Amino acid sequence: MPAEETRPAGALPDAQERPESQSRILVVDDHEDNIEVLKVRLESWGYRTDAVHDGAAALQYIQKDPPDLILLDVMMPEISGIEVAQRVKANRSLPFIPIIMQTALDSTEAKVEGLEAGADDYITKPIDFAELKARVRSMLRIKRLQEALEERERELLEVNERLRHMSQTDGLTGLDNRRNLNDRLEEMFQHAQRLSEPFSCVMCDLDHFKSVNDTYGHQAGDEVLKQLSTILKEEAREIDRVGRYGGEEFMLLLPGTVLDSAVTFAERVRKHIEGHTFSFPGGTLRRTASFGVSGWPHPKIRECDSLVRAADDALYVAKELGRNRVVRFDGPEFNSHLARKDGADARTPARSRPAAPEHGASLTG
Repeated sequence: MPAEETRPAGALPDAQERPESQSRILVVDDHEDNIEVLKVRLESWGYRTDAVHDGAAALQYIQKDPPDLILLDVMMPEISGIEVAQRVKANRSLPFIPIIMQTALDSTEAKVEGLEAGADDYITKPIDFAELKARVRSMLRIKRLQEALEERERELLEVNERLRHMSQTDGLTGLDNRRNLNDRLEEMFQHAQRLSEPFSCVMCDLDHFKSVNDTYGHQAGDEVLKQLSTILKEEAREIDRVGRYGGEEFMLLLPGTVLDSAVTFAERVRKHIEGHTFSFPGGTLRRTASFGVSGWPHPKIRECDSLVRAADDALYVAKELGRNRVVRFDGPEFNSHLARKDGADARTPARSRPAAPEHGASLTG
């Protein structure tokens, strides 16, 4: 038995793979005798054939059930073959349908007119059936090639879309990744500035997450992060952006949201997390989360980087104050904590004073 043929990867399918008997041809002619002769010939060659007697009926038929090829008479009353061809080719909702014009005029001008109207080929009357058979097969082969090219283009578009999605998405949680968050942040902040609309940023960090991995393993930790991302998506609006900023830290961008409303939102999310039981194969656990919130317009916020830095600083303070809380970057809790810390640092000799955290850094755990 001969070895089965295989097509090289990426090659277009053979344009003649589909049996010709599956090809459907529409004959458009206002003379019944012509239709009968053409139908007999076409069907003897294995084609399925339908026929209509005028241009209006042809257009209606083609729109409802597009054929594989149209054999179109030029000279018809009311709507000519030229106009039918123009309308078919101008209709973007239709697939590529080859049109072979039938014309009794053998002049160059008549042929040019038909081709310029959108016909793909022509044949003159009286019809030479050997020539017609060759032209029909040629046009159907072109259609198969066109379909194969369109399918390949669709596949490439799908692959490109998947690659784009992968480049913008965190693989574990399905949320925006950090790079995509930064891109959206810049766009949304500029949009807010142009329209003078409020814009807020919330940083969220799961408390004591390291102990989850240490005690239950990284698979359990992954399940906790995925369930946390589900909570964040459920609480966010459709216009908000939710992403994984890194590790167990998440960012939420809230367009059109004033700072007070962003704090209220973060508090609602905090309570949701606090009341949630995280489950994973082999056990369950409870965890809390800490939040830092910043917003624009504000005298301290002049660019999107400072908006993120302010939210991250507030998150750091929330961690230092005991976790499981929401801190706004300009609130009394934030300011008094920094004042106490600055005072303590001032009383501590430089030699024994702990190094200050990097500006904008998050406290893990």
